[in-house]
Amino acid sequence: MPILIAHPTRIKAAGNRPKTIEEFVGNVNSQESRLSIARMVSLSGWTEPGQTPEFDEFTIVLKGMLRVLHNDGFIDVQAGQAIATKAGEWVQYSTPGTEGAEYIAVCLPAFSPESVHRDPPETASQA
Repeated sequence: MPILIAHPTRIKAAGNRPKTIEEFVGNVNSQESRLSIARMVSLSGWTEPGQTPEFDEFTIVLKGMLRVLHNDGFIDVQAGQAIATKAGEWVQYSTPGTEGAEYIAVCLPAFSPESVHRDPPETASQA
């Protein structure tokens, strides 16, 4: 039988500015460990610490631009585009554009604070 997910759960975000994370499917909202699906809204100038997660992440940008810094440079993902990152590769997300960004993130397996492996604050770079 299908299960209605009536509303997401807001999750505290890492980073230098406020960011909204609404988890629809995942460890917190639906006790699903196989994957997580969340809607993100970040302000212009937001950046989070770098990370080397244990999960693959697929991100679809709905509005604005999301910058993904990686070991070989960066990729700017515009509205209507998507990016896939693999488990074990270092990335850092930010929204340096004037309008910030709104995007959907899907993580396989589900995101968890224990599996994201964020960089220590003193090593954070500027994306």
